[in-house]
Amino acid sequence: MNTTNLIKFGASAAGALLILLFANWAASAMYQVAEDTGHGYEEGHAPAQGYVIAALDAEDHGGAAEEAAPEVPFAEVFAAADAAKGEGEFKACKSCHALEAGKNGTGPSLFGVVGRAIGTEAGFGYSDALLAHAGDSWTPENLDHWLTDPKAFASGNKMSFKGIKKVEDRANLIAYLATIGG
Repeated sequence: MNTTNLIKFGASAAGALLILLFANWAASAMYQVAEDTGHGYEEGHAPAQGYVIAALDAEDHGGAAEEAAPEVPFAEVFAAADAAKGEGEFKACKSCHALEAGKNGTGPSLFGVVGRAIGTEAGFGYSDALLAHAGDSWTPENLDHWLTDPKAFASGNKMSFKGIKKVEDRANLIAYLATIGG
């Protein structure tokens, strides 16, 4: 190893050390941690590691308690569902499901799914969780439960979809699916 290489190596090490020191100085200036003055310590107890957030009572809102919106039965929401809006909701399903008869993808074909017996789409390998529902059918109510939370409907199924939160969106999607092959 010649002298030039040794000088280059030393300069690189010194430069890296300076960058580390400046980064530490900048981080310390931006994020200061206060010194522990004993707050949260009690004799014989570990320090407190969190905060207690008190729940607000109705009295804290000036005496006017907010009432939860009454839950509308799914049948009423489904009766007013818009299949055209459901077609927009189906876009999230396209990556795994097809609407053509017999065309299975990651998920089974949804052609004629409304009213079809659960776990009976030919050529698709259903999980045991869904096969346990054999004999039942995909009624709008069952589809609503499924689309709300597939894991709650059939624990252990293969579908990784988290569910649709809004009942109106689920009803619109089911109304759209009812127009496909039904």
